[in-house]
Amino acid sequence: MFFYKAINSFIFSRYSPEIFSLFSKNSKTNKYNYSGRDFLSDTVSGLTVAIVALPLAMAIAIASDLPPERGIFTAIVAGFLISFLGGSRYQIGGPTAAFIVTVATVAMRHGYEGLVIATILAGIILIVLGFLRAGELIKFIPYPVITGFTSGIAFLIFFTQIKDFLGLNITGHMPIDFIDKFIVYTQFFNTFNSWSIFIGLISLLLMIYIPKIVPKVPAPMLVVTFGAFITYYFNLPIETIETKFGAIPSSLPPIYFPEITFEKIRELLPEAITIAILAGIESLLSAVVADGMTGSRHKANAELIAQGSANIFSALFGGIPATGAIARTATNIRSGAKSPLSGIMHSLWLLIFMLILSPFIIKVPLAVLSAILMVIAWNMSEIKHIKKIMKAPRSDRIVLFTTMILTVTVDLNFAVQTGISLALLLFVRSIIVSTDIRAYDPISILPDGFDDPDAIAKKIVPTEVEVYEINGPLFFGVVDKLQDTLQLLEPKPKIFILRMRYVNLIDSAGIHAIEELHKRCENDNIILILSGVSQYLYKTLNKSGVINLIGKDKIVDHIDKAIDISNNLLMKN
Repeated sequence: MFFYKAINSFIFSRYSPEIFSLFSKNSKTNKYNYSGRDFLSDTVSGLTVAIVALPLAMAIAIASDLPPERGIFTAIVAGFLISFLGGSRYQIGGPTAAFIVTVATVAMRHGYEGLVIATILAGIILIVLGFLRAGELIKFIPYPVITGFTSGIAFLIFFTQIKDFLGLNITGHMPIDFIDKFIVYTQFFNTFNSWSIFIGLISLLLMIYIPKIVPKVPAPMLVVTFGAFITYYFNLPIETIETKFGAIPSSLPPIYFPEITFEKIRELLPEAITIAILAGIESLLSAVVADGMTGSRHKANAELIAQGSANIFSALFGGIPATGAIARTATNIRSGAKSPLSGIMHSLWLLIFMLILSPFIIKVPLAVLSAILMVIAWNMSEIKHIKKIMKAPRSDRIVLFTTMILTVTVDLNFAVQTGISLALLLFVRSIIVSTDIRAYDPISILPDGFDDPDAIAKKIVPTEVEVYEINGPLFFGVVDKLQDTLQLLEPKPKIFILRMRYVNLIDSAGIHAIEELHKRCENDNIILILSGVSQYLYKTLNKSGVINLIGKDKIVDHIDKAIDISNNLLMKN
């Protein structure tokens, strides 16, 4: 019985959806004291978010070179599941601008069916990561890497909207790569549509100034309504959703199961990993933002499981990859949301909009949607964070711009891998630089040594004893410093004390370096003593056999003991 309760408590605390707490009879888990007034607040906030989400969902799908209904299907299905199964109280899920470049690339290379398979695989990966409790691990992705690829994606989103914003009459299919797309833009620049630019500029100005003048009015919906009305009333010769895609379905499509083979899985797995990483990072960042705005705490692992489930069913219902949307989540909180029911209501409102507003939606000009995405791209650009990183150490700046440039010129997957690898290499280098192996020189006594009660400057060290100290972790990056230590000693001492009081980490290379140091000491008839060895180091050295190699009597936890042993050995000799 105790075992059952422990397992149930563990699962509930780490993996249970936040909405379970809403109806729990347990006073410890029922955090909401939910009332009819709270339900009304959730309904209204859900409506507000749905009004914002509708044009965004269409714009993101179109920017991904897919029909607009794909974005609406995603917002409805994935949005519902993310709120119903998620570990965040206020999270709003759906298609986000961060996926545009990845989705467009996968869809062009592998077709929509390939995108569906990749999204399903990404969902499975996220669910597995959730059950493996990897929600906390995603936080260890270096900040400059996240800022770099987010800024790179923002630039690409802005760049891809130039075609519709200017109304360029480009024949053939647009290329994926940034450089090829830039060449096409220059070739067809003279085909711009003046009316499209006019509507785009007006929409851009409205998107910028409406939130400043009337912050409670959803700017995207107002801009979409304005653009559709002006275009329809004056019969402007610009491209709309209707002229490019035709009618929009007024209901969800039936579930579609793609044919999944081992060959397709192997081919699409890299893209699936990219989608999973993006979904995991952005959803958890969104949940952290929500926590900061409300003082709540999300369950990272439950959130990953929800994101995985949402992506699987989004793909099965004709959607695209989904994740937590930071801007929509913030709108949800500001609109007075009380629980995850607001996210569920947001999905239901979107379903209602699709049922009754389809004839109107198709009148929206593409230039309006491109203006909305341009503003989103600017908000994604992380300008403030980039300015902060510019004041950080040079290694962070290198990681930032490397990741950003590779995101734009190569692809996101390669950029993230390179950025993380470069960040790790630079981090290791910083540890190597900060780790030194110092020698005690009785002639020069450093003033700061008197602040340390165990400083060698305060000890009486025999002249035939040499004392060196490792200041930092002893790992593969610094073993050369240790191995070269004896070669620098002239004349050779009779006893060599290696202080390790500041060594909080040692790896196999460090252990091997100590073994090599001991061999060199034996060859030169030098007695090696290890001082300041912590319990952790002692256990590690004991497992590797170093204790028996050097001798237990020559491995101590304090410098005084090492000096006493040295005096005794010198007296015997």
